[in-house]
Amino acid sequence: MTYLLGISAYYHDSAAALIKDGIIIAAAQEERFTRIKQDSEFPINSVNYCLQEAKITAEQLDGVVYYEKPFVKFERILETAMAYIPLSMHSFINAMPVWLNKKLFIPSNIDKYFEKKLNCPIYFTSHHESHCASAFFPSPFEKAAILCLDGVGEWDTTTWGIGEGNKIEIKQKIEFPHSLGLLYSTFTGFLGFKVNSGEYKVMGLAPYGEPVYKDLIFKNLIDVKEDGSFWLNQEYFGYCTTDYMFNKKFEDLFKRPPRKPESALSQDDMNIAASIQAVTEEIILKIANYVYNQTGIKNLCLAGGCALNCVANGNILKNGKFVNVWIQPAAGDAGGALGAALAVYYMGLNKDRIVNPSDSQEGSLLGPKYSEEEILETLNKFEAKYTKSETEEETAKIIAKCLFEGKSIGHFAGRMEYGPRALGNRSILADPRNREMQKKLNMAIKKRESFRPFAPSCLEEDVENFFDIKEGKKSPYMLLTQPVSEKIKTELTEEEKKYKGLDKLKAYRSILPAVTHVNYSARIQTVSKKINPRYWNIINEFKKLTGCSVVVNTSFNIRGEPIVNTPEDAYKCFMFTDLDVLILEDFILLKEEQKKLEGIEQYQKQFKLD
Repeated sequence: MTYLLGISAYYHDSAAALIKDGIIIAAAQEERFTRIKQDSEFPINSVNYCLQEAKITAEQLDGVVYYEKPFVKFERILETAMAYIPLSMHSFINAMPVWLNKKLFIPSNIDKYFEKKLNCPIYFTSHHESHCASAFFPSPFEKAAILCLDGVGEWDTTTWGIGEGNKIEIKQKIEFPHSLGLLYSTFTGFLGFKVNSGEYKVMGLAPYGEPVYKDLIFKNLIDVKEDGSFWLNQEYFGYCTTDYMFNKKFEDLFKRPPRKPESALSQDDMNIAASIQAVTEEIILKIANYVYNQTGIKNLCLAGGCALNCVANGNILKNGKFVNVWIQPAAGDAGGALGAALAVYYMGLNKDRIVNPSDSQEGSLLGPKYSEEEILETLNKFEAKYTKSETEEETAKIIAKCLFEGKSIGHFAGRMEYGPRALGNRSILADPRNREMQKKLNMAIKKRESFRPFAPSCLEEDVENFFDIKEGKKSPYMLLTQPVSEKIKTELTEEEKKYKGLDKLKAYRSILPAVTHVNYSARIQTVSKKINPRYWNIINEFKKLTGCSVVVNTSFNIRGEPIVNTPEDAYKCFMFTDLDVLILEDFILLKEEQKKLEGIEQYQKQFKLD
C-alpha cells in the first residue's frame, strides 16, 4: 500500500492531494479552509484534511511530493534579474524575502509543518511535469497527446508531449519570458482586474466587444508562427523588471491608460478583451493543430492555467482534429499538487496504471463532506429555523419546486469540489428560463459585475437538445463553451425589440436567457447520474415540472471570497446575501424564517459594487 501526498504552495492557490495506490483519495485548496482567496501559504489545513479522509497519520506516508523545483525556478529569477539590471533590481529585492524565508527551503518547511514526524522521502517534480501528469493520468485515455499552457513554471510556459500507459514524454516547449498566460494576464491587469484571478472576467467580457485590436497585438506584441510557437516583444511588458505586467509603451500602443479597478467598463475595454481573447484562441488552436499533426493521436489532455479558457477549449473540440478532449478540472496551480503525486507514483515508482473509461477524478468531488451532526451544530449555533426531508428524493422535489417558483437556492451537499468550478455540491441554483435571474444573481447575491455569465448544468443525456455539442461528448467539469442550439432560440417580443444595442442582446432570443451569453454561447456542465446522482435527481425533478433539464449553476460564494466549505460558511453566505433558500444536505431553510445576523450591513458594504 503506497500513500503519496502532493503539495503546491507559495505562489497562488496552494493545495494538497493524497493518492493511495494511484487512486485519488482526497484533494482540496487551502483557500477553502482559511477563507483567504487563492491562499498561497503552506496548505496545512488541506494536508490535515487529506490525512483525515484517508484515516492515516503523517508517519504512514510513503512520500511527499512538491509540485515544482524551487532551485531551478530561483535560477530563472536570478538570470532574469541579471539580464535586466539595473531595471530589475527593485523587483528582485522585493522578491528575496519570501525566497529566503520559504521557497528555497521546502524540505525544512515541510518538516516543520509535519513536526518532524515524516518517515518518507520528499520528492520534487517540475512545474509542467506536474501539470501534464494531472492532465493525463486521471484521464480516460491509455494514450493521448498532452498540452500544457500557463504563465510560467521554472522556465517552461508551454509544453506538449505524449502520455502512454504510465509514462509521459515531453516533446517540445516554449520558455520564459515568452508566455501566452503572461500575455493574457497582462491584459487582465490593464483592464483593471486582478492578475492570476480575474482572467476569467476578461473571457466573460470579450463577447461584448469586437476584436478591433487583434491585428495591432499580432503586429506589435506577439509574433506567431504557423506551428503556434510564439515570441513576445518585451519592449511592451514589465514583468521581467518590475512588479507591473505592462509598461508605458504598452499604454501608448493602445493610446490610453489602464482601467481603474471597479470603474465603469467602456466599449473600448470590451474591445480590448475581445481582441486578446481572439488572439489567445487563434494561438491555442494553432498549437493544438500542430500537436495533432505531429502525433496523429485523436485524444488530447489539457492543463495549466490557460486550460481554464473554456472558449478556446470548445474551439479545439469543434475543430474536429481531436476526437476526445479531457481537461484537468483543477487546471491551475492547485492541480499541480495532484499531478505531482501521480507523476511520482507512475513514473518515479513505475507503478501500473489502470485506465478508468469515465476518468479517475470522481467528478472532482474530492473535498470534505459534513455529517448531519455537524450541520445541526451550526444550525443550533445560529438558532436557525429549518425543516428536514426524510429522503434525498424528497429534497430534490422541494428544490425543483423552489426553482420553479423563481427562488434562488444555495445548495450544499456531499463532498466539496476540487478546482475553481462549483459542480453542484457547493452551488447556487436557479431557473435558467427566468430573464431577470442573471441580474439578480450577479448584483444581489454574488455582488459582482453585471456582465458575468452563468453556466448551465444539463442532464448528460439531454445536452444535445439545448446546446450545439458534438454527439456523445460530455463536459462534466464546466470547461467547454459551446453555442446554444437552434432548437431553443425564439423570436424577440415587442418589448425586447425596444432595447438599444439589439445586436448585443442576443441572449434574449434564447428560451434559457439566464445561461445564454450575448454571443449565443454557454459554458456547459453535463451532469451524470452515475457520478453525481443527487444533483442529477434535482435537475430531473425540475425537468418533470418544466420540461427543461437545465438549471443555472454558479459557485456558492460572493465576490472576493472562496467557495463555501463548511455548513457555517454556507449559512453566513445565505444570510448575508439575497438568496431565498438554503439546502444543507436534507435540511431546508427559508430566508424569511431566519433571524437577522449581526454584522450584515458591514458585510454587504464590503462587497458593494460601484
